[in-house]
Amino acid sequence: MNSPVLAIDTSRDKSTEKTRRAAVLAGLRKNPPRLSPIWFYDRHGSELFERICELPEYYLTRTELAIMHRHAAGIADALGPGVALIEPGSGASRKTRLLLDNLAELTAYVPVDVSREHLIDVAGDLRRSYPALDIRPVCEDFTKALSIPPAVLRSARRRVVYFPGSTIGNFERPEAIRLMSQMRRTVGRNGLVLLGFDRVKDIDVLERAYDDAAGVTAQFNLNALRHLNQAMNADFDLDAFAHRAAWVPEHSRIEMHLRATRDLEFSVAGESFSLARDEYLLTEYSHKYTMQDAGDMAGAAGMGIREAWSDPDEWFTVLLLAPES
Repeated sequence: MNSPVLAIDTSRDKSTEKTRRAAVLAGLRKNPPRLSPIWFYDRHGSELFERICELPEYYLTRTELAIMHRHAAGIADALGPGVALIEPGSGASRKTRLLLDNLAELTAYVPVDVSREHLIDVAGDLRRSYPALDIRPVCEDFTKALSIPPAVLRSARRRVVYFPGSTIGNFERPEAIRLMSQMRRTVGRNGLVLLGFDRVKDIDVLERAYDDAAGVTAQFNLNALRHLNQAMNADFDLDAFAHRAAWVPEHSRIEMHLRATRDLEFSVAGESFSLARDEYLLTEYSHKYTMQDAGDMAGAAGMGIREAWSDPDEWFTVLLLAPES
């Protein structure tokens, strides 16, 4: 039976709040100062991201959706029956519905997201669409060890972590490999990981995807500051920052910045900081990969590529990874 409340919610735990505050302050003390992309996502930020996914410049969602529409049945066959599907950073679960519609004898779906209000809304929609499915939302930071309900794990023949959207590209390589290793441990020896990888492509295509003409990505970037103002007693002046997205070839990634448009001071959780004009806060990495990169990272995380599905232009790839014995 579906529970009317969240199965697990660690987002309001005092120790968790203390850890997150310490992480924010540590990031702001770095050079350049940085914020975790986790701060993009409250309810407003999640809604902005859904708007980004509809933008003409943002090729990622439509390309990956096209792959899933074309190959959902084959992917479901590769995953097999009796799956418990676990999705870290689930967002609106749009791509996931294609799997839910095709998986045989699906035992449970566990969406994991840090935005509690958005997670509740999405879980409610899914329960109306799939009334017979056991849906167990978990509100927590998926970069930590996941608190999967034990009953979900016991009932499944196989655990599958689904991590679409090239979110893995938001992490520097050692952290991405650590996260993939965590996924391997979550699914166990018999499990599988279904992972989206964005591919290296034309620089103009990449930069437009992260700096759209309508300015929605700029609003999304600035939402990290608005979120911190509410959550951590910060006093960022959003009008003093401008969005910037640039390709950094030596690291094969797009970097998103919030550039100071004037000299300014701000405080977060009682600690003071300053930026000179044109200095910036680093808010996100979006790494792009070759297939060799993807295979190397999977191997370093103790997994091998079992199957791969790509679009005709090879802009994006969905990989099925299996733990290596």
